Amino acid sequence: MNAVPRLSVGLPVYNGEKYLAESLDALLGQSYGDFQLIISDNASTDSTEEICREYLAKDPRISYYRQPVNIGATPNHNWTFEQASTELFKWASYDDLYGRDLLDRCIEALDEDPYLVLAHAHQAIIDGNGDVVLKVDYPLDTANPHAPDRFRSLLFDVGGDDFYGVMRSDILRRTPLNGSYHHSDRTIVAELALYGRFHQVPELLFFRRDHPDRAERAKPTIRSRSANMEPRRASRLRHPTARLVGEYINGFVGAIRRAPLSAGDRRECYGHLARWLADRAVRRSRSRIEDTAPAAPPTAIPESAGVVRHGKAS
Repeated sequence: MNAVPRLSVGLPVYNGEKYLAESLDALLGQSYGDFQLIISDNASTDSTEEICREYLAKDPRISYYRQPVNIGATPNHNWTFEQASTELFKWASYDDLYGRDLLDRCIEALDEDPYLVLAHAHQAIIDGNGDVVLKVDYPLDTANPHAPDRFRSLLFDVGGDDFYGVMRSDILRRTPLNGSYHHSDRTIVAELALYGRFHQVPELLFFRRDHPDRAERAKPTIRSRSANMEPRRASRLRHPTARLVGEYINGFVGAIRRAPLSAGDRRECYGHLARWLADRAVRRSRSRIEDTAPAAPPTAIPESAGVVRHGKAS
């Protein structure tokens, strides 16, 4: 590992004792090891701190911080990035799993093409036991060389989890980072796509865990999700639902305004956004693929995925 690693992985966590160790094993067991792991414990009340300190004692790549109070998921996510000063950055979740070569393949793609701003890999949904229940297609047109087409696809097409991709830090710093309104991950990914293309590694290397305690399951409404992102959002008086929805829409508007686009491309993006809003007005919001698709029969994780579980590759 270099004195100054190329990559920082930010892992915000709150009460993650059930899956945290398994996720840490998958991250620390990556074939690419030149990274620092920044863990921000959001004042957990379970054994999360003990687990983190156990791993901290074993691996010098880990930096562990514990917030004095629960600051909300959004500030906790942003805080991990603010501690990073590396060329590349990736957010990681305490409950997901990662194929052994995920970081290596993503960084390889970014090194081969300086115009890429983000690289990720094909994914599957796993259950609480780590078994694959659904392999997820990637229908998004984020490799398109035309920025408005990438933006249109991220508005209208459903799928992808690029928020957890490996990103160029200098591009991410041009964004306002995560907002504390529902689906703010979509607006930040859309903004990144206005700066450059994404690459999807054609290997099954990312395993998103679906379980009852996952935020989108446990917090099903706009208000409950937003309050989970930042506690102040729980106030109906100061933060009515209309304001939360308005901030979501304004996230896309701000992305178009900030991005380095030509006048013509900017108008095209505003046109796509106007059509998307009209479409949303006549039908209900689409859910993410993993929230709507029926569960498939469990299948074994392929050996090529190399998922690391508690120190072993399975």
